[in-house]
Amino acid sequence: MAKAEATVEELVGMIERGELRLPEMQRRYVWRSTRVRDLLDSLYRGYPSGAILLWETDEGVPIQDFALDQHNNPYRSTRLLLDGQQRLTSLSAVVRGQPVGVRGRRRPIEILFNLDHPEDLEVVTEVNEDGVEEDEQDRIEDEVDSTDDELQRRFNRMTFVVATRKLEQMPQWVQVSEVFKSDSDSPFLKRAGITDIDDPRAEKYSRRLARLRAVRKYVYRMDILERSLSYDEVTEIFVRVNSLGAKLRSSDLALAQITAKWRGALKILQEFQKQCVQADFDLDLGLHLKNLIVFATGQSRFLTVGNLPMDTLQRAWEECVRGMEFAINFLKSNARLDSPALLSSPFLLVTLSYYGHIRRYEIRTEEERQLRRWLLVANAKGRYSRGSSETILDQDLSTLRQRGGATELVDRLRLQVGRLDIQPEELEGRNQRSALFKTMFLAFRAAEAHDWHSNLAISLGHRGAQHRLQFHHIFPKAVLKNSYSSREADDIANLAFVGGKTNRQISDKPPSQYFPGLIGKLGHTVFEAQCIPTNGGLLEVEAYKDFLAERRRLVSERLNEFLAAPPT
Repeated sequence: MAKAEATVEELVGMIERGELRLPEMQRRYVWRSTRVRDLLDSLYRGYPSGAILLWETDEGVPIQDFALDQHNNPYRSTRLLLDGQQRLTSLSAVVRGQPVGVRGRRRPIEILFNLDHPEDLEVVTEVNEDGVEEDEQDRIEDEVDSTDDELQRRFNRMTFVVATRKLEQMPQWVQVSEVFKSDSDSPFLKRAGITDIDDPRAEKYSRRLARLRAVRKYVYRMDILERSLSYDEVTEIFVRVNSLGAKLRSSDLALAQITAKWRGALKILQEFQKQCVQADFDLDLGLHLKNLIVFATGQSRFLTVGNLPMDTLQRAWEECVRGMEFAINFLKSNARLDSPALLSSPFLLVTLSYYGHIRRYEIRTEEERQLRRWLLVANAKGRYSRGSSETILDQDLSTLRQRGGATELVDRLRLQVGRLDIQPEELEGRNQRSALFKTMFLAFRAAEAHDWHSNLAISLGHRGAQHRLQFHHIFPKAVLKNSYSSREADDIANLAFVGGKTNRQISDKPPSQYFPGLIGKLGHTVFEAQCIPTNGGLLEVEAYKDFLAERRRLVSERLNEFLAAPPT
């Protein structure tokens, strides 16, 4: 294996000219803007950023498009990128200011650089109690009850941020792509209000701009595989390298093995993925792969994918497409779950898909009612998040293979969770990440809950910042700060669904202050639809725990009515 080096600028040029291509085995571009921000921060500080793995070949192997525009390859041989796609796509987009294609949409990656950032690193990535990676900007943007001044102070501690309209207007924040396009500091210094060369900020800002531009000269080590290797061998190397580094999910590695034997499979899968997007179900490609394996093997794990012949995969794909179409239609039409964002786990789609297939898409009325009940209760209880998701999914698939139906799925769910109804104590300590929070939205929507100012019915589909759905802390966190813990403040019994403008208008006012005006204008009904008690004694900060207890009681009653009721 040969070794070489190339700067970020050189690698970006190779992608633009079409010298560097993506093999079909690669996953698509998936990075969030916050990941790009963190990569830039690491390179700015000179931190290690891994190596790049290439394969130079004359073989006519299947390739896919980068998420960026490329020229046709003018050379006979092709350099295929096996490891480093996410980094290089991100850097190309930012260095050239070029939009990236993500799930059929093209958008720029807009990162801002703080000319006045602290000298020392003050912000670090953390992992919360649920094992979910979080970062400072995510937390800041989630805390909608914080004051503007507090948010701004916390943003000012960061060196790079994902662009927001407000920050873009501030003179010390500059677009990273604009800095890369120009070697002149003048526009940025002038924008920051520096008109005199003796201004002490001039030298500091110029030094930082030069350091940012130096990211283009960051050197990556490249490992280059020999031309003599076959596509199958390279696929095996790709799988092993990424398995060892834990950089790809098992579905990404399975995709590599599938495309090695079924050339052109990626485009077929992506085309169906686009069809699902058109039905408002934007699902990860990995879920379609898992569904394929389920239909090919009757179980959900990818361990046997390397042994499956191409014709088995192709037949299974035809069947699983029909199954997924049934699952999406059932969710939308029978259960009124019109977005994957309302699912506690996408694995629910796999079970529904296999159920339809086993029943040959002929389901009796009582079966349909039981299936809907299983779906809603499994969703509310977080069926696939209680232990190993794949193990639990395989249990449900096994039930269906053994000619079980919706009743047997309900029985298995009962064995796992005990009672199928929702008790008030189940809501205690839960936050907006809970599966029950999604079911609260469904139940409140079914009860015709409306925004407290616009009177628009609550919906995930509203357009515009003032109408887009947000969750609102009934007792704002600022009001509770000195008396209750952050965990208590984030309890889902303290959350309601309103539009963005309503959330901002209420800001950090206590409910005892803003409830009377809303009740006088809209009546008690607007709160009753979201099970919010309006007893004056419960709206004082001192009575916060009593408020939570009463609302949990009301919410649990509403959830049980919703889970038992036929669709409307």
